[in-house]
Amino acid sequence: MNPPILVPSLLAGDHAAAGESAALVAKLGLAWLHLDIMDGHFVPNLSFGPGMLAALRSRGSALFFDTHLMLSEPQRYVGAFAKAGADRITIHVEPPYDHAAALKDIRAKGCRAGIAINPGTPAEAAEPYLGLVDLVLVMTVQPGFGGQAFRDDVLPKIAQVDRWRSDRGLDLRIEVDGGIEQATAALCRARGADTFVAGTSFFAAKDKAAFAAAFAGL
Repeated sequence: MNPPILVPSLLAGDHAAAGESAALVAKLGLAWLHLDIMDGHFVPNLSFGPGMLAALRSRGSALFFDTHLMLSEPQRYVGAFAKAGADRITIHVEPPYDHAAALKDIRAKGCRAGIAINPGTPAEAAEPYLGLVDLVLVMTVQPGFGGQAFRDDVLPKIAQVDRWRSDRGLDLRIEVDGGIEQATAALCRARGADTFVAGTSFFAAKDKAAFAAAFAGL
């Protein structure tokens, strides 16, 4: 099993001090930062665009930018986010577009690629793309807003992706996002998840070092 990685989500930090939030993540010794990109169409909320990534890079951030495109037409923005500093670009399987072509383009632009599925989407929807990605993101809430309660009905999907990974010898990570704190992360870890996006729970934690240490021990 891959070692666990805690990935704080910038969306839950102080929007007026994004640079400081990113610096805090780095100061704690964490390597990844999750960037939620929302278009107000695929999900009912707006966040930020490639300019935010570029601004963080311009301030010297060396964090791994785990970039999650919650967009109706993510294929149109792969180049912009790659240029802005994304390290991984994860796209959703639900909108109608050429998913395989988009994933190949992400890799051609020098980024790692991920595929995401919503709570109501079966794991089988991501199966055709497992050979084109190094991460599968299983949403554990309906994407769009932070602070939602974890949905334990997604746990069998995590286990299914883990079985495919094991049976086929795939080199990929399984990421979970939504309502993630220590207890729900442990449930996901038991099913094979190894990458844990924490937004509200991370930024609300009084002792963020202890919070990070708990995830390291999963």
